[in-house]
Amino acid sequence: MERYDLVVIGGGPGGYHAAERAAHHGFSVLLIEKDTLGGVCLNAGCIPSKTLLNSSKRYDMTRHGSAYGVKTDGVHYAPEEVLKRKNQVVDALVKGVGYTLKTQGVTVIKDHARITGMHGHAVKIALSDTEILAKRLILATGSVPFLPGIEGLENPHVMTSKVILDLDVVPHKLVIIGGGVIGVEMATHFSRIGSDVTILEMLPTLGGPLDQDVEKTLRQMLDKQGVKCLTEAKVVRIDETTITYEHYGKTHELPHDRVLLSAGRRPMTEELGVKSIGLEVSLQGAIVTDDRCQTNVKHTYAIGDVNGKSMLAHTAYREAEVCINTIMGKKDRVDYNTIPAVIYTSPEIAVVGRTRSQALEEGYDVIEKVLPMVYSGRHLAESASKEGFVKLVLNRQNNTLLGAHIVAAHASEMILYLTAMMDLVIDAEQMTRFVYPHPSYGELIKDTLFFGKES
Repeated sequence: MERYDLVVIGGGPGGYHAAERAAHHGFSVLLIEKDTLGGVCLNAGCIPSKTLLNSSKRYDMTRHGSAYGVKTDGVHYAPEEVLKRKNQVVDALVKGVGYTLKTQGVTVIKDHARITGMHGHAVKIALSDTEILAKRLILATGSVPFLPGIEGLENPHVMTSKVILDLDVVPHKLVIIGGGVIGVEMATHFSRIGSDVTILEMLPTLGGPLDQDVEKTLRQMLDKQGVKCLTEAKVVRIDETTITYEHYGKTHELPHDRVLLSAGRRPMTEELGVKSIGLEVSLQGAIVTDDRCQTNVKHTYAIGDVNGKSMLAHTAYREAEVCINTIMGKKDRVDYNTIPAVIYTSPEIAVVGRTRSQALEEGYDVIEKVLPMVYSGRHLAESASKEGFVKLVLNRQNNTLLGAHIVAAHASEMILYLTAMMDLVIDAEQMTRFVYPHPSYGELIKDTLFFGKES
């Protein structure tokens, strides 16, 4: 049996990043991917969805250009051309991942891998027609859509997030089951291009565990775009043209011609053979890891969605780095408190760290400062909207940042400043000494510390 210093199962962001890093340091590396390099993020998630969102954003801005003194007639959204561009972007990036792996000397096999047991201190892995040995193993198999027990999910009009990204028509009435990140982003996209969109969410809030003011603003943004949002709504049946749901004790029907199922994702460990080496798996199906991504089996790691800690591509990148550093004997760990998250609505939402209520529950003495985006010259120059704010949660004891919550056009870029400040434990006074370019959205961070309304 052929033996490798490191075998990585799964070619998504975490998997290919770990393989590249390990090979760069001289390890013999095998990467096994059963589908396409890049995983869900590159092929059916982050990249294609942001490409579509960019096209619909440009379409929407063009239609409403009169607010900026730009008047146009006869603007059309062309789904076929948008999909063509999306596919070109994805194809270029997938090829780029393959090229980098090749130049780093990583062996890549397209196959289904299954762990079959131990051979001394190495892990045995079965492929279609051979068996290999892994001196070290990184599991990066990702996640799959969660399928709730709803009658009628087999209806041809019901789509997962992967399928809807290839939809070449604009639905007349789109119903989205699930108001998490995927749900609200797709609601934003399809409402911009003319769909009548309704979100049905079982939980009381949208967008996941957001700060209450951020969640309130998200609802207002979606409402302004014409998206109808019903929380605490339980879908019980999907028929060919209607959805039946329960809302506050009453049963309702809602017409549709397309349904997006975005009720969350679950770690993909089925048929992986985790029991053959005694890997610990949580009740939710995630492989249990510590802050070095080490499992309960020596020299075996799990990164990305499969460990269930933070289902974000950039988390997987960081976990991959920590894995390789740990393997090389370097001290490193993943600080999950300083991992930012972004919702690419319009405007964007970006958060990192704790909300005020979470910080109080953990026993911190909190200062919270808030400043609206209308204090930003860059915002006023580029946007006709008054929506948005920066909210900073500070530890009163040492004046350091505990959390940040932003609603702004470029929140995804602004949040990097604050993530770095949290990670480096920089106090607020030092934060105000940084020279922020003017005019920029980022300088509102400094203004919030000086002028923000305290609560």
